[in-house]
This record gives sequence, C-alpha cells and structure tokens, in this order.
Amino acid sequence: MQIDVISDTICPWCYIGKKRLDAALAQRPDVNIEVVYRPFQLNPDTPREGVDRKDHVSKKFGNKEQARQVFDNIAKTGKEDGIDFDFTRQSRLPNTIDSHRLNHWAHTAGVQDAVVEKLFERYFIKGDDVGDKAVLLEIAIEAGMDGAVVERLLNSDADEDHIREEESIGRNMGVTGVPCFVIDKKYAIMGAQDTDMLLRAIDQALMEAEQEAG
Repeated sequence: MQIDVISDTICPWCYIGKKRLDAALAQRPDVNIEVVYRPFQLNPDTPREGVDRKDHVSKKFGNKEQARQVFDNIAKTGKEDGIDFDFTRQSRLPNTIDSHRLNHWAHTAGVQDAVVEKLFERYFIKGDDVGDKAVLLEIAIEAGMDGAVVERLLNSDADEDHIREEESIGRNMGVTGVPCFVIDKKYAIMGAQDTDMLLRAIDQALMEAEQEAG
C-alpha cells in the first residue's frame, strides 16, 4: 500500500502530520506501506532567494501579538508530538522548490523519509534556510546521498518542471492546504489529523485491499 503525503517543507503542520503518521505506521510494523512525499508550495511566489520572515509574518497576520499566539499554539501542539519548535531562530522564509527537488531525488535514492525529517529539523528547530543550496547539500550528504551528484543537480534546473507539474496535479485534485494524506489512492485526509484517525484510515484501506484480493 502507498501513502502519498502532499506537503511543504516549511509548513509546521506538515511536520506535526509527519510525526503523527510515523506514530501510526509504528503501530503496523508488519504491514508493507510505502510513504511518498509530494510537493506543495504554500508561498509559490516567494523569490528564489527567499524573503525576510518577520516582514512576511507581519503582512500575513497583521500584528505581532496575533502572530505570537498562532505560533505559540503550534509550538504547544508540536511539543505533544515530540517536536521542539523554535520559531525565534528563523530569519528567512525560503522559496521551497529546491527543497522539493531534493525530496524528489531522495525518493529515487531511497532516503526520502530521512531527508524530509532533516529538512523539518533544520528549518523549525535550528532555524536554517532550507532554500539555501549549501544547506540542502549538507542534508543530502547527511542522509547518505551522493554529494557530487546532488550538487550538480542543485546547480541546474533539473526537475523543476516535474515539481511544478506534480504540484499542479495536487491543486487540480482540490488540495488547497497541507498536509494532505492520500491513502492507497482512495482516501484523502486533509490536515494534521491525529494518529488514531490516520490509523483508522490505514486499516480501512488494508481491509478493502484484502477483500478485493480475496
């Protein structure tokens, strides 16, 4: 069975959603489930070099107090799922197309889960700019990818059209926010739903697959 996770690499709820999916899958260790992360850009018009995060947040939320309340709530929720969000460390809001390209190559290399996790950790906990090619190269090497190959690909426009095409497919499916979990190409679950809901959907899909096979 395959679970497609449509997400953005700078979406805090996507990080929470990943932790909850990981927890659900840990309860089904004997089931063969492949998880594939698909691209979505929350801010597709962000310049390639990124923008100042404080300016972006001010424009989005209108005032600092409202923004603080939103991020405090996310941090509180994240703590319950084992994530130590530190929104004070982030100075840049990156364009995420290069991080999505890296995720695509990581899937081919069989290390996508590790790369996705490292991207979230570097941005949300360490405050690194995951639009920076040097940061992305470090992540790739840490995950066991061929650094020379990844560096060459990052310095080209390889697979940019593929990422935009995949994102368009998701939007045409009606995906307007992330994360979105597509389970066995049958069930689409929007948002960072709790582990139990994800587990119920996985079990339902497994039961139906067994019935169809048998």
